[in-house]
Amino acid sequence: MKNELKIFLASPRGFCAGVDRAIEIVNKALDKYGAPIYVRHEIVHNKQVVEDLKKRGAIFVEELSEIKDVTRPVIFSAHGVPKKVPEEAKLKNLSYVDATCPLVSKVHRESEQHY
Repeated sequence: MKNELKIFLASPRGFCAGVDRAIEIVNKALDKYGAPIYVRHEIVHNKQVVEDLKKRGAIFVEELSEIKDVTRPVIFSAHGVPKKVPEEAKLKNLSYVDATCPLVSKVHRESEQHY
């Protein structure tokens, strides 16, 4: 007979550091620049956080081509973006902040180096 396995779930469970960082970047951008600011993709996979940021003035877009006011800053999500996205932002003269989780960026760099 196998021993019983007990699993304890911490409550409440919070976000990882990369997600906390990305949310903070969006909030600080809203404080500094005012609304609207653009965010490429949902900053995190959490509807409540996304809705709260929308209420503050964040506009979520899937592609940079959807940005209506190119004078406003754009933030890249915690999940990272393809290399072509920052290049496209530079070509369009967009002001952007890359809120990619540092651990995600590390994995991307390592995969480029080794594969």
